[in-house]
Amino acid sequence: MKLLFIGDIVGEPGRTAVETILPRLRSEHALDFVIANGENSAGGNGITPQIAGELFSAGVDVITSGDHLWDQKSVSELLYSEPRFLRPLNYPPTVPGAARMFYTVRNLPPIGVMNVQGRVFMQPMENPFLTAEAEVNRLREQTKIIFVDFHGEATSEKIAFGRFLDGRVSAVVGTHTHVQTADEQILPNARRI
Repeated sequence: MKLLFIGDIVGEPGRTAVETILPRLRSEHALDFVIANGENSAGGNGITPQIAGELFSAGVDVITSGDHLWDQKSVSELLYSEPRFLRPLNYPPTVPGAARMFYTVRNLPPIGVMNVQGRVFMQPMENPFLTAEAEVNRLREQTKIIFVDFHGEATSEKIAFGRFLDGRVSAVVGTHTHVQTADEQILPNARRI
């Protein structure tokens, strides 16, 4: 399986880059699945249904979000009606929208995608470690392929979260456009799926 993840798409320049480059990348690399964090795609402040539609049309299969989820009032429309748009898992359970979803691509195994938000230097949320652990256990009953977008401020929290889920998910990717780092690593219990 070939999966591409696009980190925070920021504003019109980011959307233009996705719309211009992604169709070619999908074709050239025979990509099976594309996930993108779109929570800054509306001028760096949230996302709108129209922008989400443009990203889906460009070839994005799933859009994740984060702390700027509520910056655009029209996001409610996405939360109520678009299963390809995910909000953070550790929001209160009464918040509309999906935080995790299974997606099927052709005859490949289902892909579980989950969006979680960190707490360090961010608004208070439920504990991402506890909420994610329970959800990963549920997802693993249906698939071995689980992709997690951990949206957080502190790289230390992202690394700790990756280590916490090491060997239980396929990938943990940290997003948040304000923090540019090069922390990528293959953890000790990683296995090819």
